[in-house]
Order: sequence, then structure tokens, then C-alpha cells
Amino acid sequence: MARKTSLVSLKEISEINMTPLMDLTFILLITFMITFPLIEEGIPINLPQGRAEDMDEPRSRSISIDGQRRLYLDEVPVGRAELAAEMAQLGAEEPDTTVYLRADRELPYGAVTEVLTLLRRNGVSRTALVLKGREAGE
Repeated sequence: MARKTSLVSLKEISEINMTPLMDLTFILLITFMITFPLIEEGIPINLPQGRAEDMDEPRSRSISIDGQRRLYLDEVPVGRAELAAEMAQLGAEEPDTTVYLRADRELPYGAVTEVLTLLRRNGVSRTALVLKGREAGE
């Protein structure tokens, strides 16, 4: 009895199927596009409202003060002494870096000025207060 299939006609598939790889890449791209804007918000702070021009600084750091007066440097909790040391280093090494200050609207004025004074004492001269945008006509 003879074989119905020839051993010669069976070939190895030596190509990689690109379709599943492209699908995976597309899914990852969409996932990052959706999650990146959510990551930017970070620490929930009730910002005051106001109008200001958008700033686009290539080198910047972010300081946040929440309603309980806890300090965050780039979303990492820090104490006042640690913040002062970081800002002194920043002021000495990168004086052109802009520091964005996000403070809860319910904080007393003095709590915000304490941080601004700390920045100024440690050589940071470029600061910006972050506000929640107002709707047109308000």
C-alpha cells in the first residue's frame, strides 16, 4: 500500500505571521493613549479657578499641596526638609527649570506662600501656579 502524501511536499513554514504582532501593537497603543491623560492628573487636588495662558516648559517639576497640607514632589510624598534639599539641588544644578505649584483651593494663603518662600530661598526663581481652567463667559 502506497502513501498518499509525499514527504517531499511537506515544507516548514519559515515566516513569522505579522498579523498577531500588529494586533498586539495596536492594542498597546490604544491602551497607552487612553491611560496617559489619566496618569497626568495624579494627586486629587481641588484647584482654584482662573484664566491664564498655557505654558510649555521642556524642563519642569511639580509640587502639590493637598487639603491636609501634605507635600508631594512629582507625585511622591515628601517632608519640608526633603523638599528644601531637593529644591536647593535643583536651584544649583538647573536654575532654568520651572516648578509648577498645585495647591488645594481651601488652603489658607499662608500655606502656599510658605512653599513659595521655600522655593525662593533655595534658588528656584521660575515658578507657576496651576489653576483649573474656567469656561468661556464666566
